[in-house]
Amino acid sequence: MEALQERSIGLVLSGGGVRGMAHIGLLRALDAYGIRPSVVSGTSVGAIVGGLYAHGHDHAGMMNFFRKTPLFRYNFLTINKPGLLDTDRYVGIFKEYFPGDTFESLQKRLYVTTTNLQKGTQEVFHRGELIRPLLASAALPPVFSPVEINRCLYADGGIMNNFPSEPIASQCDYLIGSNVSVVKEVGRDAIRTSLQLTNRTTALMIYAINNQKIASCDLLFEPKELESIGVLDKRSLEKAFQIGYAHASKVLEQAFG
Repeated sequence: MEALQERSIGLVLSGGGVRGMAHIGLLRALDAYGIRPSVVSGTSVGAIVGGLYAHGHDHAGMMNFFRKTPLFRYNFLTINKPGLLDTDRYVGIFKEYFPGDTFESLQKRLYVTTTNLQKGTQEVFHRGELIRPLLASAALPPVFSPVEINRCLYADGGIMNNFPSEPIASQCDYLIGSNVSVVKEVGRDAIRTSLQLTNRTTALMIYAINNQKIASCDLLFEPKELESIGVLDKRSLEKAFQIGYAHASKVLEQAFG
């Protein structure tokens, strides 16, 4: 354990909506073991959790952010932009938690993965303005409108890369991965409707694309119990956090005693 604490530690946080509260449970467990990553790479909800962590918020502060930030608000609805909700309306809420609004104002290095919808490429932000890249990384179509940055439209980073280990792999000698876009074996009753079929095939495609990167982590957290939680089910915030904390505590106990 002492040897690990002296190493350069990187942390990768996947996308996964409300399931991302498990990332916060993991961070609480890591802190109890004195394991504090110095560089973080995240996409979608993983980017937001990573940003809060890099800013210095503890697990209670991070959970408070997600409890208070509305997923849906009537006056956020838009008819002038593609998407149901105007993502730009969340800027004011984010400024309460990121008053500096720059990557340079953070306590830790942070890399935020987004999708450039016009170029059809992934783009990683790690310097300059912070809030708009964070919002873009989590702007899941078609619920949230794309975010304009430098005259280009950006959306959820998970579209192109849901486990962005690449930006930090060469910067650390010990890589911790937290994947909340999990898949596990299910029965036939879990694939009865068209919506269930769509959700299952999407989850399998995302996992297959990122499987090799996920498996290459030195320490991996992947709580399978999260699959029962919907990505936009805000009622399950606490449940996802507790699943993440319990899973991480078990993995850390097995790894380090």
